[in-house]
Amino acid sequence: MTREQAQPDHGARLWPTVLTGWGVAALVLTLMSLPQVAHLWFPDPDDAMRLNEVRDWIGGQSWWDVSQHRLWGGQFQMHWSRLVDIPLAFVITLVTPLAGPWWADRIALTAVPLLTLLIVIALGAELTRRVAGLERAKMAVLLAPLSVPLIYQLRPMRIDHHGWQIALALAAVVALLGRPSARTGAVTGLSLAALLTVSLEGLPITVAILGVMLLAWVFDPGRREQAVAALATLVAGVALLHVVTRGPAMMAFACDAIAPVWIAALATGALGACAAMFAPRANLPAKLAMLALAGAAALAVIVVKAPLCTQGPFATLDPLTYSLWYRNVSEGLPVWEQVPAWALMTIGFPIAGLVGGVLAWRESRGEERTRWTMMLALAGLSFALSILIIRTGATANALALPGGAWLLHTLLTRARAVPSVPKRTLATAGALLAATPGLAASALFGLAGSEPASPAASTVRACDQAHEIADLAALPKSTLFAPVDVSPHLLAWTPHSAIGAGYHRNSESMRRVLATFLATPEAAHASVLASHADYIVGCPGTNETELYKATAPDGFWARLERGERFYWLEPVPIPGSPVRAWKVIR
Repeated sequence: MTREQAQPDHGARLWPTVLTGWGVAALVLTLMSLPQVAHLWFPDPDDAMRLNEVRDWIGGQSWWDVSQHRLWGGQFQMHWSRLVDIPLAFVITLVTPLAGPWWADRIALTAVPLLTLLIVIALGAELTRRVAGLERAKMAVLLAPLSVPLIYQLRPMRIDHHGWQIALALAAVVALLGRPSARTGAVTGLSLAALLTVSLEGLPITVAILGVMLLAWVFDPGRREQAVAALATLVAGVALLHVVTRGPAMMAFACDAIAPVWIAALATGALGACAAMFAPRANLPAKLAMLALAGAAALAVIVVKAPLCTQGPFATLDPLTYSLWYRNVSEGLPVWEQVPAWALMTIGFPIAGLVGGVLAWRESRGEERTRWTMMLALAGLSFALSILIIRTGATANALALPGGAWLLHTLLTRARAVPSVPKRTLATAGALLAATPGLAASALFGLAGSEPASPAASTVRACDQAHEIADLAALPKSTLFAPVDVSPHLLAWTPHSAIGAGYHRNSESMRRVLATFLATPEAAHASVLASHADYIVGCPGTNETELYKATAPDGFWARLERGERFYWLEPVPIPGSPVRAWKVIR
């Protein structure tokens, strides 16, 4: 441990930098997001659906019921956790009596993501302090808001669970890299328990963190107390949170959320690992073999008791839904299937962090080298995960902060030694670019890198990212047959109900919508009547409706958008809006 890390007041000395950095970032993000906040323009359908879930809970829906009763005739199942709803519901409930529901929603949609940003910046800085010292921790405060994938998940209006996943993974790693003890182990275990409860998407990084922790014990038996505490609190925490958040449905089978089979697998692996740690006089190969057996036993529980779960949560999707919906959900795809700009922004900073981490490891000694070894392993594993699944890239960027801060500090130190002012200025700029390659990619290729959709037709007014779907509030309260991606927004902006939305537990409703918009008018007629929808609605120019036209140029939606008339549909004008609506005549 370095002398700088050993001084106890460094945590307190770091907070002014953290609060200043967060304050500047929060102000900039808030100002940039004012139009989106004012109009509830959500970055993603999941954010709209999260607000719907919170509103339903505040409105009296059971804590244990996260279904969406305004979709699919009230039978639309969801697998989300109430844990993420708590801060949003708290702010809305607190502010509503003071300022009314309009302001309460918008304050919550701004404050909660920015609070999560503060937590992530603070944890990233503390993680960097523990492995690299105070000065480099201050560099981490600068780097965190400059990471595009991090800010994307932590900006106002981004209220889905991804920000909390980043924060909980960071909390687990910060505790793991603290002084090995039962207390730090318990914090690691509880953080991972909350992470898995929020979403089972956190399982890969959980396995990575546990794997690094157990390998650290293999080479340093003094870490046993920390590892045992982490495993015990993980299993106990997951079980307790599962009972608290699922209630009467706690015994239900699930592949996409914590369920008894997952708890059994975690418990089996934890018991096996603890047995290995208490085995007398085991040498290094024996320890590794016993840990491998523990992992194999945990996997065997899933294979034997829930073989369907080994295929992933999307294995049951029908071919149409899989190809037309899932294959177009970019966050679940690997990096090589992304827009180049977004791929570079996602992996650029983790690569810089790995370079900095290797440089730091080479200079470190003793306990400091142990921490850097663990940090490098976690950064490398999270980087590998981000290559396979792009949505894990934000966590990879967070875990790259220590290495990135080391690299930036090293380069700036060298830049300051350049005697010539012009050359020193160029060297300083080069240091910033080298440590934040994602920003360079953003500047070169454009944020998110996606091209705007081409107009649907020269005579058809296109929607702007589906925001205009709110104009449908002018219709009488009804059930609307709408594209799946706009349905969550529709529920957030209007009193209407809809048929389906893009959530895999409801593949039948998704297939109904997708197949209908691609079908012949005759088949679409039968499908719409069977759905009991009162209106068909859509937004020309959005990604989904453009996909319908590209997939089926003579399909139902393509013909509707061209202006064809059908005897069973009555066009309903929405004055001043590009949204198209037709009343179903029965």
